Amino acid sequence: MNSFELSRNWFNFCFENPEKISPNHTALYFFAIEHSNRLGKEKFGLPTEMTKDAIGIKSWHTYIKAFNDLVEWGFFMLIERSKNQYSSNIIALIKNDKAHDKAPAKHISKHISKQLQSTYQSKDSIKELNIDIDIIKNNNLYNYTDFEIFWNEYDKKVGNKETLRSKWDMLSDCEREAAMKYIPLYIKAQPNKQFRKNPENFLDNHSWNDEIIDCSENLSIPNIM
Repeated sequence: MNSFELSRNWFNFCFENPEKISPNHTALYFFAIEHSNRLGKEKFGLPTEMTKDAIGIKSWHTYIKAFNDLVEWGFFMLIERSKNQYSSNIIALIKNDKAHDKAPAKHISKHISKQLQSTYQSKDSIKELNIDIDIIKNNNLYNYTDFEIFWNEYDKKVGNKETLRSKWDMLSDCEREAAMKYIPLYIKAQPNKQFRKNPENFLDNHSWNDEIIDCSENLSIPNIM
């Protein structure tokens, strides 16, 4: 068990339980990790006043609530409770890996999906799509979330989803990136999903390489006398 594993497990828990956690929990937990590393001990005393000073908590009641929460959630093992607010609780850090490892990626995926939705709806913000694609790449979401982004953004949910997922997974990173850049422009040009290509045809034909023809523009018909 190392600091990296403890950190990852904590933030997996945070993403799955955003209604429970506060900055006090994170500050207290990471100070405990730091204190354990300095002492080089699995079981150690966590001095109340020193900890409060280190993480900027003034109230003992605020501190003890965060401390008890971490015990209840399975991040601290309480070996011996302090006699008063000026003494140390004896604790050990626990490897709490119950939270799912994909939780942060799903959260980021959902956030990016909302960003893409708002971006392509704005005529002046199409260029910002490149930033969103970079976020997807930098957060390593290709392995298990990109298809969901494609599925939601293309917004024509017809065909066998698992078959489409397999086709999507067979694409290269560059092809997926090209498709994600193309889709908002394609939807803007063809807002009526009834006339949009089915997802299977879109993937099979690599339609992101096609020229975009804006069907939403009114065509002027010459008046022939």
